[in-house]
Amino acid sequence: MSAVRMDGKMVSAKVRGSILEEVNGLKDKGVRPGLAVIIVGEDPASKVYVRNKERACEECGFYSEKYALPEETTQEELLGLIDELNHNPRIDGILCQLPVPKHINEQAIIDAISPEKDVDAFHPINVGKIMVGNFDFLPCTPAGVMQLLEEYDIDPNSKNCVVIGRSNIVGKPMAMLLLHKNGTVTICHSRTKNLKEVCAQADILVAAVGKADFVTADMVKEGAVVIDVGMNRKDGKLCGDVAFDEVNEKASYLTPVPGGVGPMTITMLMKNTLKAAKLHHGIVD
Repeated sequence: MSAVRMDGKMVSAKVRGSILEEVNGLKDKGVRPGLAVIIVGEDPASKVYVRNKERACEECGFYSEKYALPEETTQEELLGLIDELNHNPRIDGILCQLPVPKHINEQAIIDAISPEKDVDAFHPINVGKIMVGNFDFLPCTPAGVMQLLEEYDIDPNSKNCVVIGRSNIVGKPMAMLLLHKNGTVTICHSRTKNLKEVCAQADILVAAVGKADFVTADMVKEGAVVIDVGMNRKDGKLCGDVAFDEVNEKASYLTPVPGGVGPMTITMLMKNTLKAAKLHHGIVD
């Protein structure tokens, strides 16, 4: 029997609908969430992501500002813009699209964004808050995965959860969020021995390695929940880290690529920006 396809587009539309409803309610208090998006250079994938973020802001009723800076922008100029936005009362969230050009220190840019406006949740203060479980913002992709699990009534409690990939953006925070929900979590990476056997023990398997068709059916336990965070191109087509057709026959739930985790990521950015706006105006849920 084929797996249930976890529909990120449907869940994303539902969440955005509830965000718009809340934003409309905030208008009476004179509050409109504001997001500033910065892009440096001409990276085509980054341009697509930024365009999608602008569209999401419109959909959710947010105020947004876009700063498209030339490739040769200096680190000092970029830091100067971030400082201005940190002090701009109309802006609740600041996002600098990564990667930045090589002459700019990425960590210095992340560190410069005020933690209260860090809607990507990359700032070391917000990373630390996630670690201890006392957070305001969550990294958008792991948060999107958790929202999908919740929507499909999949509870990580007491489950064996395996995350393949240890990036700061997905792998590490993903493991922490599953741990906060009482999952028994293993993080796998390029140095993991017996990777196939470890993955085959997972009740919930999250693939975030960036390699097309990396997870094959022999790595998946019968009836496992498989979450594909990968975004790769194969023969000109978008595909994930999971060999979809073969894993589809073994998994109980599976996210497609495209249409699974992807739509959730930007929606979680909107959720973080709404939260930032409420915190800035002292509005408590």
